[in-house]
Amino acid sequence: MTFEETSATVLTAETQTALDRATASTHRHEALFSDRAFHIKQSAVRDVFDISIRPGLISLAGGSPYLRSLPLADLGESVRSIVADHGLESLQYGAGQGMEELRIQACEVMAAEGIYDADPADIVITTGSQSAQDVAAKVFCNPGDVVLCEDPTYVGALNAFEAYEVEMQALPVDSEGLIPEALEERIAALREQGKTIKMLYTIPSFNNPSGVTLAAHRRPRIVEICTAANILILEDNPYGMLRFDGQPLAPLRAGNPDDVLYLGSFSKIFAPGVRVGWALVPRHLHRRFYLACEAVVLCPSPLTQMLVSAYLRDYDWMQHIRDSRVLYASRCSAMLAALTEELPDGVTWTVPDGGFFVWLSLPDGVDTYPLLYEAIDAGVVFIPGAAFSPSDEPSNKLRLAFSAVSEEDIAEGVRRLAPVLRRAVEHAAR
Repeated sequence: MTFEETSATVLTAETQTALDRATASTHRHEALFSDRAFHIKQSAVRDVFDISIRPGLISLAGGSPYLRSLPLADLGESVRSIVADHGLESLQYGAGQGMEELRIQACEVMAAEGIYDADPADIVITTGSQSAQDVAAKVFCNPGDVVLCEDPTYVGALNAFEAYEVEMQALPVDSEGLIPEALEERIAALREQGKTIKMLYTIPSFNNPSGVTLAAHRRPRIVEICTAANILILEDNPYGMLRFDGQPLAPLRAGNPDDVLYLGSFSKIFAPGVRVGWALVPRHLHRRFYLACEAVVLCPSPLTQMLVSAYLRDYDWMQHIRDSRVLYASRCSAMLAALTEELPDGVTWTVPDGGFFVWLSLPDGVDTYPLLYEAIDAGVVFIPGAAFSPSDEPSNKLRLAFSAVSEEDIAEGVRRLAPVLRRAVEHAAR
């Protein structure tokens, strides 16, 4: 079922899979699908993104960076120069690991956040960090293996892992992120059940969708627990540089080269359209990870790599990040102020220190999925919380994004959303 449909009925994953198999049997080729194909889900975020472009709607849904502050005309000239002066290189096949200049520059970006021991030889340039998540699932996980994650977590990662028939186990978080004691208890319980745990997937800084950051004092303990249990940490860190106060917390990978596979992205600190990210892979795991990446894309795009390199080399990218922090902090403040002014008692929300998102919680018993249709009728769009959990249960949560929306539209969007949530709260109280 998609958000385009008008029915508010929510099907469980098992029911939807059975329905997909039944409806897919109308053509003889459908018998050729693998079992894995039925674990590939339609993205709820993509559905809402498609809706969000309708005229008149205010989208508080999409986690997109603000691009109008980029020097677009100058970047256009950079592209012209790359093709005109280096066309035989930029338009040809390239190295499967990615260009050396960009791998060196990725190390400089990581150093700005506290990873000082990265070696360009250990980096693989990827088609965004999403492809690196897919490769990690392919390389490390067998069907039935367990991957631990925060609850909530990034919907794209859920889709990537579940397509490989992995069992996602969501861990509780509080205002300081993952709870070490809960992590230890879950590992012990799963081992008691005979489960094989391969990875902890985590977005420690400004989690998508919750906006929550793993506290600095918890980070070493999380690494310690996973190392003792021989669980690889897959650290996804697209937002880490976007801490409002300009003082990023050191990633889990800082000082832990053997136990953390680090994923970085230029989507949030430059532009998502270039589709360029990177993986800093523990050296003893690098070859298999690199070969798996090469098997998927053959080579990352030389043209977009050269554009990213030119941006990092020829422009003041750190000043752009500083400006972005100020902009996003202002928009976050506008959203928090609007929520405080407009929303009824019974609705709570996170207060992020950076990133793009605020996570709302409604009273128990409220399902935010059908509320989306009411919100669309009111002229505003959000992402229901169920999209960000491996559970099939309804969710009383929802995600709002402030990054790509003006302060005026944020205030108006929350004003439009408030009556929808107020009716839901009142209904739950009755």
